[in-house]
Amino acid sequence: MAYTTAQIRNVTLTGHSGAGKTALAEAMLYTAGQLKRLGRIADGTTASDYTKEETERKISLTATALSCPWSGHQLNILDAPGYADFFAEAQSAMRAVDAAVVVVDAPLGIQIGTERVWGQAAQARLPRLLFVNKLDHANLDVDSLQEHLKERLGRQVVPLQLPVNPGPGFNQLIDLVQMRLFSYKNGVSEQGAIPSQLESRARELHQQLVEAVAETDETLMEKYFSEGELAPEELAVGLRRAVLQAQMFPLCFGDAYNNVGTDRLLDALVQYCPSPEEAPGLHFTQGSEEVQLEARAEAPLVAFVFKTVGEQHVGEMTLLRLFAGRLKPGDEVANSSKNTTERIGQIFQLNGHARTEVPEAKAGDIVALVKLKDTHTGNTLCGKGKLVVLPGIDFPEPLIRVAVSAKEKGGEDRLALGMARLHEEDPSFIFRYDGEVSQSVLLTQGDIHLSTLLQRLKARFGVEVSLEAPKIPYRETVKGRAEGHHRHKKQSGGRGQFGEVFLRIAPKGRGEGFEFIDEVVGGAIPRNFIPAIEKGLTESLVEGPLAGCQVVDVAVAVYDGKYHEVDSDEVSFKIASSQAFKDVFLKAKPILLEPIYSLSITVPEEFMGDVMGDLSARRGRISGMDTEGHYQIIHAEAPLAEIDRYATALRSLTQGRGMHAQKFERYEEVPAAILDHVLAEAKRPAA
Repeated sequence: MAYTTAQIRNVTLTGHSGAGKTALAEAMLYTAGQLKRLGRIADGTTASDYTKEETERKISLTATALSCPWSGHQLNILDAPGYADFFAEAQSAMRAVDAAVVVVDAPLGIQIGTERVWGQAAQARLPRLLFVNKLDHANLDVDSLQEHLKERLGRQVVPLQLPVNPGPGFNQLIDLVQMRLFSYKNGVSEQGAIPSQLESRARELHQQLVEAVAETDETLMEKYFSEGELAPEELAVGLRRAVLQAQMFPLCFGDAYNNVGTDRLLDALVQYCPSPEEAPGLHFTQGSEEVQLEARAEAPLVAFVFKTVGEQHVGEMTLLRLFAGRLKPGDEVANSSKNTTERIGQIFQLNGHARTEVPEAKAGDIVALVKLKDTHTGNTLCGKGKLVVLPGIDFPEPLIRVAVSAKEKGGEDRLALGMARLHEEDPSFIFRYDGEVSQSVLLTQGDIHLSTLLQRLKARFGVEVSLEAPKIPYRETVKGRAEGHHRHKKQSGGRGQFGEVFLRIAPKGRGEGFEFIDEVVGGAIPRNFIPAIEKGLTESLVEGPLAGCQVVDVAVAVYDGKYHEVDSDEVSFKIASSQAFKDVFLKAKPILLEPIYSLSITVPEEFMGDVMGDLSARRGRISGMDTEGHYQIIHAEAPLAEIDRYATALRSLTQGRGMHAQKFERYEEVPAAILDHVLAEAKRPAA
């Protein structure tokens, strides 16, 4: 059937790695009748994790688009990875949906990835529901778990259900809204009356839910005080309003593997989550202008590309969310991000690997397009009237840095092309040629991200690469002032070469760059040779005299010189200035600078000592600490030379429970105690 925009619900399943998001997605599709049997991650048979890399690693690597009907509504579900290397995929998914289901592992509770996606969803202004999974595990204390969730995520966390028999064999829930018992057998639920021994507890929790809803609305509060209860429809309307305004975060329970509680979650998504007409993404700022979109098919088209997928034998698929308007095959639309136009071809609705062609897409739909010329992740497609550019995605800074080169002779062009194509699909990595260190450098979110990128590069573009440690982009400058000169004289029969240059060097402030000063007077050097002197100096900055690194933040003045009427030319003065620069630079207390990065490291409290000790060994300086729930956030700075592959080391130190973000801050002088070692390494040729 065709669904109206009001009947659509767009949600993402997100949370810490291993919480069971993919198993939950599978159970949702199965319960909604989209699958004939439940696939299993261990068997590589789930609808969501269908790529070769995912079935081999048994973790989600990309956000997968799924869809199913439920209770007269269309549910579009984006199953997002939880592994830290692929957090960018979770970010992209949140840009396309109107609500987030944060999946929590019942035995482990809130983990670092849980809090990270919770914060991202809050930043995206998304209403949130919680689904506590794996209630079939032994030794669960549900009351303590609920209190744990409220402490860490806020008192707005309110349960919609009471698990009756958590632990092995778990199969019963009490719905606190309907006040009915749901019993499950082979994934199918049956309703019944609440057992008498649980009636009191269920009534108490129902009353707490009613009070929590009443507190979010003055009218409901008055009704509750006067009558002591809310009618079921008043409770449902009030609960929905509170969820949309992020005043309440409903808490659902279940066991995705055995398909217990899935139908309760599906009902909650339909009843309490926003339709596209109520989407938080409809209102945003463009420059200084406030933009309000209308989620109507009749409105001008505005769609956001949240993901680009490249598949062998299929080509590139562009996944987008329509915030307004409609799309049909044959339409010509504007890519407002690039000031280009695109002709729309086939339109597909996705369910993992399965594609269903649809005749059109309208406001609220999440669909895939094929064979667009130049539209990629983060772009906006519009009608040709007033152009709108939706806010892009701020991907995290990459954490792993490696130097790569093609194994096959002459493969560098194919390497660059393949990386460019992969970057269009995944903008969370960076590939560039770094002229400072004369290496092609690849920066990724972590080791698994690196490994999967290289796997795709080989499979799709036939490029195998060699990896090596990347050189550190050290820089050279001076701390003192000096004068020096060089005379270039060459005579080999016929016309010779002659040029003599006197230079003065002085340091400049960090980040101020190079300054050339012409102080020649009295015609000691003819004016037409001054540009050649400057050129000789600027070329000398590329490979400094100290370690062959880029020279920065110096002022060099040419103040005197000599020339020959016949033998002097531009080449002579260029050579003379280059040699004079080496002389004067090495006299002026030369130093080496290294890049310093700021670090924000989030770790459980019990690992603080190990992490801080490791930081100290890496020449790190701690600038402060914050507490966030049960985690400590360490703010520090460290040289890039000491934190290559730090993400891997941190995960090892913290049993996989620590994470960090890093970004370049500035250059600082290399300490004298290690200068000789660094100079030797900087001069060492690449292997």
